[in-house]
Amino acid sequence: MNLQFNEKIKEIPITDIEGIRIGHAQDEEGGTGCTVFIADKGAPCGLDVRGGGPASRESELLKPTANADVIHAVLLSGGSAFGLDAAGGVMRYLEEHEIGFAVGNIRVPLVCQSDIFDLMTADPHARPDQKMGYEACVNAEKGNYRDGNYGVGNGATGGKLLGMDFCMKTGVGSYAVQAGDLKVGAVVVVNALGDVYDWKNGREVAGLLDPSKKHLISSADLFYASAYQEPEAAGNTTLAIILTNAKLNKTQLIKTASLAHNGLARAIRPVHTSADGDSIYAMSLGDVESTSDLVGTLAADVLSEAVLKAVYSAESKYGFPSVHEIE
Repeated sequence: MNLQFNEKIKEIPITDIEGIRIGHAQDEEGGTGCTVFIADKGAPCGLDVRGGGPASRESELLKPTANADVIHAVLLSGGSAFGLDAAGGVMRYLEEHEIGFAVGNIRVPLVCQSDIFDLMTADPHARPDQKMGYEACVNAEKGNYRDGNYGVGNGATGGKLLGMDFCMKTGVGSYAVQAGDLKVGAVVVVNALGDVYDWKNGREVAGLLDPSKKHLISSADLFYASAYQEPEAAGNTTLAIILTNAKLNKTQLIKTASLAHNGLARAIRPVHTSADGDSIYAMSLGDVESTSDLVGTLAADVLSEAVLKAVYSAESKYGFPSVHEIE
């Protein structure tokens, strides 16, 4: 699944990008979880939301007109709007570790969050809470990031045009590359209405299942059919974060995130619908000279590959088959 880059660009682990700590926590029985990205020293961050139904926290901080030049953590979580409570645990952890803006004798961390809808995966009343958010931060000390059914990917599913009866198990995936001194990586949780395609050859690899649940059918073709007008389910969202050591400010990172959405458009169809909450963060963690156009174009390719990692790393769970069970 490697990208067909020239010899100057090589694949690296997502954990090789310095300045960020990543931690998972999940509720195995409840079918939900969260993944935190902690920038101890603070980092510039941008956000581009393309889906019609985002569940988010503190997103106003990432607008160019907002005063904050850096934030201290991004939390990707399950639980839909209920899961926004988990950021309280991240705030507590960061304050205890004196991470945040100094205001008098206290520290005020800035934590942004976006959530997927996974309430119908297992227990609809299981949601990430402050305890789980705190646990993810503790796990970030050990660096427990893994692709697959972990953290925010624990309850992720895809191909939900006809609801949960014909969808597949997906997860969280990552991919990163280095070109000279420049590093660009992506972490994505695929919880999509649409189907996943191999962006290099256009082949559908995961998504909407036929009645036998052994073969894939095209959500786009079904959507185009005149007798089918609206999605049955509104509980979808693909979330991603682009991590780079390029020196970019908040405005440049918004453009980077915007360009990275091209990667989702190549890998997921349909995407960015009113029944999705698709959102991409982009965070600058270094001082390598580059441009938002270069980083964003590379990020789109990296993100397309991370989407594939998210489905190929997932295992069947909660009664939903993974890509390894279909023909």
